[in-house]
Amino acid sequence: MVGVKVEEALSETDHCLQFSCPERSVSTAVYVLLYVCAAAVVLLTVCGNLLIIISVCHFKQLHTPTNMLVLSLAVSDFLVGLFVMPFHFMWLIESCWMFGHVFCVLFNFVSFQLTSVSVGNIALIALDRYVALSHPFLYSKDVTSTVIHAVILLTWLFSLLYNFAMFYVGGNFTDLVLCPGECLYYLGETNSLVDLLFVVIVPCTLMVVLYVQVFVIARRHANAIRELNHNVKSISKMSSDSMRSERKAAKVLGVLVIVFLVCLVPYYVCSLMSDAVSADSSYLVVNNILILFYLNSSINPVIYALFYSWFQRCMKMILTCKILHTDCSFVNVLGINS
Repeated sequence: MVGVKVEEALSETDHCLQFSCPERSVSTAVYVLLYVCAAAVVLLTVCGNLLIIISVCHFKQLHTPTNMLVLSLAVSDFLVGLFVMPFHFMWLIESCWMFGHVFCVLFNFVSFQLTSVSVGNIALIALDRYVALSHPFLYSKDVTSTVIHAVILLTWLFSLLYNFAMFYVGGNFTDLVLCPGECLYYLGETNSLVDLLFVVIVPCTLMVVLYVQVFVIARRHANAIRELNHNVKSISKMSSDSMRSERKAAKVLGVLVIVFLVCLVPYYVCSLMSDAVSADSSYLVVNNILILFYLNSSINPVIYALFYSWFQRCMKMILTCKILHTDCSFVNVLGINS
């Protein structure tokens, strides 16, 4: 869950008397540059994830269980870029929330929902790769499109119910009187620990453990294939392709998990250390650290573009409008060596 969380609410009357939206303290050039940079990040996030969504939905060859999880992650990242990033960047640049209390409640709930879904999706991708490598026959038989669609739906629904419980049952946001220009969310100590457990500790531990297992299995397969190559020449090309595919899967999953942890951990570290500083200072620090967390939604499409040749081919066909041609959805975008 993402939001500005502190242990105890300030005295609202005293705080609101001393709070006001500050005057702009930077030059016009810097002010414009900040908005240009924010717009560039938003466009990268929206357009990059939209390319992934179009690619997986349009090309039949990409309708695999793993790519359905990638699609779910891209949808959540796309919505973060569309509905969360623009308002958060405006909030930071202006140093003031300008959209009112009702939209503040909606903004916080949407950001909580989308970012927690992203956590679930990345954990599921790690689990998918582990099962595919450790139990390939079971994976090909039992992990069907119907099963993976049901898992994705349950992930979104569980996240919705979890955030509703934390937001309306566990939190006190709806009863909080906010000062004009503020958009804070107060969460008690118990709910903070529950959130830390379910959104950080459990999924991140799962990701790390599964990635280590995937790496070990991929190395084991590669060594076994290398030994077979010395004895059976006829399977040389097939084994080489298999080895390359497994190594790529381990590499991409590792990069995805590492980047995600780098973007996630600083936010929660700052949240846990908020007691050591004043409430106003922790609010500003955590709100700025959230930029790094949201940037994970911008980085994911870049990872796919760098490591997956099928995504590069799809981008080229989409940007050149070749997908408008008849039967383009049946084009081989994976290539011989993918």
